[in-house]
Amino acid sequence: MAFVDYYNVLGVDKKASTDDIKKAYRKLARKYHPDVNPNDEQAKQRFQEVNEANEVLSDPEKRKKYDQYGEHWQHGEQFEQAQRQQGRTRSRNASGGQSQYEYTGNFDEGEFSDFFESLFGTRAGGGRRTVFKGQDYHAELELSLEEAYYTHQRTFTVNGKNVRITVQAGIADGQTIKLAGWGSPGMNGGPNGDLYIKFNIAPDPVWKRQGNDLYRTMDIDLYTAILGGELQIDTMAGPVKMKIKPETQNGTKVRLKGKGFPVYKKEGHFGDLYITLAVKIPTNLTAKQKELFSQLAQL
Repeated sequence: MAFVDYYNVLGVDKKASTDDIKKAYRKLARKYHPDVNPNDEQAKQRFQEVNEANEVLSDPEKRKKYDQYGEHWQHGEQFEQAQRQQGRTRSRNASGGQSQYEYTGNFDEGEFSDFFESLFGTRAGGGRRTVFKGQDYHAELELSLEEAYYTHQRTFTVNGKNVRITVQAGIADGQTIKLAGWGSPGMNGGPNGDLYIKFNIAPDPVWKRQGNDLYRTMDIDLYTAILGGELQIDTMAGPVKMKIKPETQNGTKVRLKGKGFPVYKKEGHFGDLYITLAVKIPTNLTAKQKELFSQLAQL
């Protein structure tokens, strides 16, 4: 079974000190950093490998497990537990008793793997093989509010693999979706891990989103506020006209039903749009306009 040689990734000896590992990591991280190598997928993959190697080798406990178990160092405790239980089973069977111990975790029928045998120097005749699910991957995807409004496809790279997904309209900020089987390969025939994608939606300068409802402020002139009329509203789905009642006060909030944000995975369902009207006081009045306002004040 091939192991990932983290020492080789960093270009250091297995007896390298913590400082040697740190220096090697910093040198390689600068060399392969995405900012230094834009649009270079090979450099990006090397950068990920260097970070992974440093994460393990710079931690004394992780490094100790890696030196003992290789690339499957994260499953070291499970291997040890399985071996202890195997020994207990043999001890009970040798004394003519029935074992009270059972293997924990997910096991398949068959012999122990070559990797397990290399660790413990034995096979369990007619025993079981330890099966482990692969590690899960985690990624984050940045969206604008407008992008989250529409169903669209996105392609991005995770661990050197291109992933193409359909982003459903109405996705929420901080929402996480799972792509089953897109994580690290399983061990001993175990299932692949999963890929979890978290969506981060940037604040919008115009719209404020709360759940499936949208909020925004729009200016109306003094004359429309007093006399009434129509106001064109630029919704995220396109412009609509809204009637303004006479004597509308500054700060009045109006609801446009069904003109808000799409409901996630419910086609044709939308939240509401709330418009706060800000009455603008006219400036640069002519002498005639000022005179008319004076007359209104006297009335």
